[in-house]
Amino acid sequence: MTFTTALLSSILMASAPVDTCTASKTECATTQEKTIVETALGSESFSTLVTALKAADLVTPLQGKGNFTVFAPTNEAFAKLPEKQLAMLLDPKNKSLLQSILTYHVVPEELMAKKVLKSANATTLNGQRIDFRIVEGAVMVDSATVTATDIDCSNGVIHVIDTVILPSTMDLIETAVEAGSFKTLAAALNAAALVEALQGDGPFTVFAPTDAAFDALPEGTVASLLKPENKKKLAAVLTYHVVPGRIYSETVAAGAELTTLQGQKLKSRSHESNVMINGAGIIQANIETTNGVIHVIDKVLLPE
Repeated sequence: MTFTTALLSSILMASAPVDTCTASKTECATTQEKTIVETALGSESFSTLVTALKAADLVTPLQGKGNFTVFAPTNEAFAKLPEKQLAMLLDPKNKSLLQSILTYHVVPEELMAKKVLKSANATTLNGQRIDFRIVEGAVMVDSATVTATDIDCSNGVIHVIDTVILPSTMDLIETAVEAGSFKTLAAALNAAALVEALQGDGPFTVFAPTDAAFDALPEGTVASLLKPENKKKLAAVLTYHVVPGRIYSETVAAGAELTTLQGQKLKSRSHESNVMINGAGIIQANIETTNGVIHVIDKVLLPE
């Protein structure tokens, strides 16, 4: 997902600055009068991060007025990346990828440590979610450990992390193909000429039936749907599995009614320990992609 400087600026400038200082005015001046970028520039621990922000043209947006949180990897965190990978990311040809990774470290709201501890996840400027958990007393952000918290800045807060966290870099179609258990779905999307649409910006939520789910349909059903003369019917079936936006499992479990791209609605519910969408069970949830979320289901959904 490509994030231009103009887009980031508009997002960040939309939020008013928040004064969270409770110390004296003199003490506040040493921290809160500095933006997140100025704070990073003033610390040797973040020199690689600053280099990356400059290469991604994100310095100006992150110096703007905002109310956001940065999970900032130290130089040692970047050093954990393979040397060739870091060099690749800093190559101007890969600026879009670098932007997507860096914006995955930024949440467009202020999350002080107390709020992080009470949260399961947060949506980043990248569009994908980061997950929070506590492991043996340590706060984790995805695979990274938080090593310092609540560095207060004039336009948000910094939490220091010991690992660079990486978002998904594959779109919905690429993710399905990579999984290897959606061959029939991939063939059907191709036959219905929906591949390009589901590689667009989205975001979309796809309830993806496995190959086994397609195999469970009455004999001859899939072969019939794949015929060129049934392309419109096939497209209706497939778009019945797609909902605009990123819809995560907790929303589905809460009993949401979702309007599909096909136009009809899906009804979700929790049954015992299972989350159901119409008559299908979700067997794997919240698979992030660059342009949406995939939930794997055990049954093909058929519109009325």
